[in-house]
Amino acid sequence: MNTANIENIYELSPIQQGILFHSLYESESGAYFVQLSYGLRGMLNITAFERAWERVVAHHSPLRTSFHWEGLDKPLQVVNKKVQLPLKQLDWRGINSEEQQEKFQAFLLSDRLQGFNLSDESLLRLTLIRLGDHHYHFVWSSHHIILDGWSGALVFKDFALLYEAFCRGEEISLQSNGRLSDYIAWLQQQDLSQAEAFWRQTLQGVTAPTSLTNLEVHSLSAQGEKHIEQGFKLSPATTTALKAWAKQHQLTLNTIVQGAWALLLSRYSGENEVVYGVTVSGRPVDLPAAESMVGIFINTLPLRVKLDAEMLLLPWLRQLQRQLLELRQYEYTPLVEIQGWSEIPRGLPLFESIVVFENYPVDQALSDWRKNLEIETISAVDYTSYPLTISVIPGSELEIRIAGDRTRFDTVTITRILSHFQTLLEGMAANPEQCLHELPILTASEKHQLLVEWNQNQLDFPQQCIHQLFEAQVEKTPDAVAVVFAQQSLTYQQLNQRANQLAHYLQKLGVGAEVLVGIGVERSLDIAIAVLGVLKAGGAYVPLDPDQPAQRLTYMVQDADCQILITQKHLVDALPAYQGQVVCLDADWALISQESELNLPNNTLTPENLAYLIYTSGSTGQAKGVMVQHNSLVNAYYGWEQAYQLRSLNSHLQMANFSFDVFAGDFIRALCSGAKLVICPRDFLLEPEKLYALMRQQKVDCAEFVPVVLNNLIQYLEKSQQNLDFMQLLICGSDSWYGAEYNKIQSFIGKKTRLINSFGLTETTIDSSYYESSSQELSTEQLVPIGRPFANSQIYILDSYLQPVPIGVCGELYIGGAGLARGYHNRPELTAEKFIPNKFSNQPGARLYKTGDLARYLPDGNIAFVGRADNQVKIRGFRIELGEIEAVLSQHPAVAKAVVIAREDEPKNKRLVGYVVQNPSFPSLDITQICDFLKQKLPQYMIPSAFVILPQLPLLPNGKVDRRTLPKPDTNIITFQDSFVPPRNAIEEVLAGIWANILRFERVGIHDNFFDLGGHSLLATQVISRIRETFKLDLPLRCLFESPTVAELSQKLIAYEAKPGMTAKIAQILKQLEGMSNEEAKQALENRKAAKQVRV
Repeated sequence: MNTANIENIYELSPIQQGILFHSLYESESGAYFVQLSYGLRGMLNITAFERAWERVVAHHSPLRTSFHWEGLDKPLQVVNKKVQLPLKQLDWRGINSEEQQEKFQAFLLSDRLQGFNLSDESLLRLTLIRLGDHHYHFVWSSHHIILDGWSGALVFKDFALLYEAFCRGEEISLQSNGRLSDYIAWLQQQDLSQAEAFWRQTLQGVTAPTSLTNLEVHSLSAQGEKHIEQGFKLSPATTTALKAWAKQHQLTLNTIVQGAWALLLSRYSGENEVVYGVTVSGRPVDLPAAESMVGIFINTLPLRVKLDAEMLLLPWLRQLQRQLLELRQYEYTPLVEIQGWSEIPRGLPLFESIVVFENYPVDQALSDWRKNLEIETISAVDYTSYPLTISVIPGSELEIRIAGDRTRFDTVTITRILSHFQTLLEGMAANPEQCLHELPILTASEKHQLLVEWNQNQLDFPQQCIHQLFEAQVEKTPDAVAVVFAQQSLTYQQLNQRANQLAHYLQKLGVGAEVLVGIGVERSLDIAIAVLGVLKAGGAYVPLDPDQPAQRLTYMVQDADCQILITQKHLVDALPAYQGQVVCLDADWALISQESELNLPNNTLTPENLAYLIYTSGSTGQAKGVMVQHNSLVNAYYGWEQAYQLRSLNSHLQMANFSFDVFAGDFIRALCSGAKLVICPRDFLLEPEKLYALMRQQKVDCAEFVPVVLNNLIQYLEKSQQNLDFMQLLICGSDSWYGAEYNKIQSFIGKKTRLINSFGLTETTIDSSYYESSSQELSTEQLVPIGRPFANSQIYILDSYLQPVPIGVCGELYIGGAGLARGYHNRPELTAEKFIPNKFSNQPGARLYKTGDLARYLPDGNIAFVGRADNQVKIRGFRIELGEIEAVLSQHPAVAKAVVIAREDEPKNKRLVGYVVQNPSFPSLDITQICDFLKQKLPQYMIPSAFVILPQLPLLPNGKVDRRTLPKPDTNIITFQDSFVPPRNAIEEVLAGIWANILRFERVGIHDNFFDLGGHSLLATQVISRIRETFKLDLPLRCLFESPTVAELSQKLIAYEAKPGMTAKIAQILKQLEGMSNEEAKQALENRKAAKQVRV
């Protein structure tokens, strides 16, 4: 630095400090680089042009200012007395116009990438490019740290005055401006205590910036420039209408545009309160000559906007304008101070988008310069460090430009945001009397795409009952194998004949249309016979899983008012006490077999009659029965046939529990298409080796898995170096899964294997959409998309006012079409709440099902699943209503309050956690007793894995439980701290270590129950696998279920050891090796081996 050339030194203003930080932190981002370019045509006086800029630079000290920070306690700005005019002239007259344009764009990019060294004596760069004798490009580049937009206009105005004077041969003096140092001194005199109180109150309760996640496109790279920019102009008519309406109601155009962005942010984020940044001039009225000062005065402040969707637009905008005026009182406050006063954690920004209203005094300066020159084009580049910057340029055509961070947004997204902005402003101008939620943001073409184009999937299907499709298949392939279980099988004709015999028998017992028949049988051929028999008789079946708690089964039988119960003799005692007619397929078959084997006439049955009633989890503490008709099932079959080409498949593996609707999907996909249905024994699902052997033996080429079972199978295949290349159709559904799993499975299937992710609900008849992509590799952390709707299904993603949300924006999933269930049994109010009129359909009586699922459309039309809008979750494929568990938990006398949530504290390990507040009238709260209480009323998969006892539940201001602040369970003391008994020997010690590792506990007692600690069937397979590998014995999986404690299981190990004492020896060796390094362990084993050889 040339000290003799220093004119002045002073500190940086707060905004300059912020810009300096971001410029150094992201030195190659291009943020705060300002580039203005003008296309000029006419007689340009180059000498006057150069002299004018020399005088301007000499007159305005910020144009001669450099910034220094290295080796200083705090950064300083240095005003230099003289600098060389940074003007470069280029002559491109020998190049044709097309090449000139290409070269000019390359120059602009190179200029931006060059940036500025902030310690250089001038942060200004001027370039005059001559394209023809009277045709020029003028590029003015500077750094935002020295000039804001208002100051740039003042500089240009002075330049124009000087240029015109010099062209006339005159000398003029420029008006003296105030000094930037005066402004910095004024800032340092301000008392921030009042500002602090204002900002603390304004931002109270804001704990995170308004999310832009719904707009982001991940995995983008910023090669070259980091930013992308696009814009639009409103028509003169729309601009005039907005201005007139604003003037009529004493509003500013700035208020209208700010309101429009707040509305867009609210729609994008789904929040009724948003925070974004607004730029203010920062020129204090009590500072003399502030309006004519040149430098950087603007400040960016947080604007917190509350939106009541029911409010009319006008009063809401008036409220917003008052808020903006109030903000002006404290516009001098440094943003870094506001950040510190807010409740947003350090490291997170206050906001991620800003709105800049560029109302600068530039028009007069341009008009003065235009007397002898025509300005053909004007373009500007001015990027900030924020992910989204919205620039507003007023004029006869209101212009909006958006600059986005290329690592987070792509061009398509920016274009879409602009189209929403334009639609909203046009809607405000056309319908200013509307409520906020009525204002449109979707363009007509986008709305048509969402509502019509992506739902155009009509497919004709016959008006038949589902068993009639089966009967038609029997006629085609009577001798083909229809169903297999273990070593037993039935051909299509045999299955049809037995089902007919049962159907005739049931009809004599009174079964007909709309009569509900309970079926409670074990996995066997009897399931197929029972289901078809009920359907052929005209009735509807109610699946009853004998393994469910008796209390739950009793409720289902009573609520359904089952007229008949079909079961097997050995299960009668396991099923609820039942006063009606019981049919045992084994004990009563001698009587049933006397009935006719012929198909029954369907004289009274119609496709609108009920086919089954399946109970799903309910929020009131009681399960709810979903009624599905024949026509919905027939539609589902033809949708699968079209999507999956079922006729090309030969052998379907059936794994789903009978009490879930996926069973019905497996059943009809196979038996209506002529394939073989292979019923998988339940324990095979937990032992991938046996499952894979079954698939090979039965030549399975189609199967629907839940993700956890499929992942277990893939792990086995990876270990055993086998694959699934024999599969034609591999479906995964009933729960969400991740891209990493999807990508991994791709490597285990064949080139012709179709990998499908299916999505559906019981209320929409099994499946509503599917995703398939044979080539695309998904991001490892994203959920696999749920794809596009099946034939005759319509999917809409709507906001809380049932308006379609834009592509990429999260909304609630609504499903319509032929697959909708009739409703909920004996629950008309719930049916009316969840099955609503379809306002997007022209069909009379068309309905939509309100799923409660959150989703968003991807740009290609596929749907991405986001999560649950309510308290319903899926864990390990089971759909669970958390409210049902809470309702049952609250019935325990020792529990005063209860909340249950699904937590995923570790990736891919989602589990239920119960939070309870003790009833003060009870001396203690025994978690073991609570678990036993829940087991009497709920299935095992609905029992929380962990419990946390709290003095009180955390509440939100509205009185609701603040579920986000519920603490992570302490795995040391979740359930059985008081009853902890440590291992007594080496075997127990090794077993306890295996359990602790898999269940993620620090310690496990020998009497702790594996399942009470949060273990489930899938984790059980990991435990058994580890035990087999560790102790070199073939321990059956059922042993863990029979002996669910360490103490009990250790005895099982001894019973199964090949040589007496071998298990204890292995455990002792492992205990001795514990804590040794690899080298120490290796040496110890070699010593042991040598000693053994000596003894021999």
